[in-house]
Amino acid sequence: MINFNQSHFALFDLPVAFAIDTKLLDTRYREAVAQFHPDRFATASDAERRQSLQATTHINEAYQTLKSGLARARYLLKLADIDTQEETNTAMPMDFLLAQMEWRESIAEAKASQNLSALENLASEMRAEMQALEDKLAMQIDGQKDYIHAALSVRKLRFMEKLDQEIGDAIEAILY
Repeated sequence: MINFNQSHFALFDLPVAFAIDTKLLDTRYREAVAQFHPDRFATASDAERRQSLQATTHINEAYQTLKSGLARARYLLKLADIDTQEETNTAMPMDFLLAQMEWRESIAEAKASQNLSALENLASEMRAEMQALEDKLAMQIDGQKDYIHAALSVRKLRFMEKLDQEIGDAIEAILY
């Protein structure tokens, strides 16, 4: 069956790194799911069907972790025994906090005026900021092995993903 103790990277035969080939991840995921899919074990014993279901669940969880930049960074830091302290350390650099306040004000204004164009522009800008932070994470984790600063970047990215979700929710509220 499947080795549940191997890393998510080993499961998909990928290098242990933040910067991964997501197309290759997608391919390896589809191959793994096809190999262990419960439909292939429909006539197998109860134990084999249970193992198949557990394997598929594990494969799906590993895929979701590696597919998301934020989750992948968290996972890599966990492998390096670094706690991102997302729940306990809310300290952020002042410039980042000020930028977050400006983003929230812009979102609130666009939402209040039902300005779809402004919200879409904010979404585009936010995704560009998030991509820049993911690029920085790749450098911190893969290049510099600077896990302490990477943990701060993970906390920042978490804030940004929440803002991106807020923008998406505001767009949906206008459209629907």
